[in-house]
Amino acid sequence: MANLNCVQLMGHLTRPPETKYTPKGTAIAETGIAVNRIWRGEDGEKQQEVTFVDLQFLGRVAEIANQYLDKGSPIFVQGYLKLDQWEDKQSGQKRSKLRVVVTDLQMLGAKREASSAAPKQPVNAPRSQPPTDPDLDSEPDDIPFRSTIYRDVRKSRLNRRIL
Repeated sequence: MANLNCVQLMGHLTRPPETKYTPKGTAIAETGIAVNRIWRGEDGEKQQEVTFVDLQFLGRVAEIANQYLDKGSPIFVQGYLKLDQWEDKQSGQKRSKLRVVVTDLQMLGAKREASSAAPKQPVNAPRSQPPTDPDLDSEPDDIPFRSTIYRDVRKSRLNRRIL
């Protein structure tokens, strides 16, 4: 029988990532995510439930999380479940913790500056200009990435923008 251990979550970080390094230099960052579930009850009223999940980032993903994420950052993560088990030193009881080991990270929301360790750009630095569109009135042969289909539909200006 096949097995599948895949998790996808979208939410907000509950605390800034705490990063540590192994003796071999691999980064490990730990944090938490709050995931909301909203639904309408039988009476039609809106209800909300929040689930808190522990996350662990490894390697380059951990370094990126440490550099760009902070408490409240909206993210989408993909990973797998991992169960850690240990014996409590004080009470001697067996303990366990289920967490998501993140393999893919996507930052959502507005682009933010890196932490204070990264150099910041001066306020009056020149901004780069957005790339300009190629001249749509030029011949299609002048633009190497245009397909031959373009020649067939070039009468319509709308079609020229799409292709």
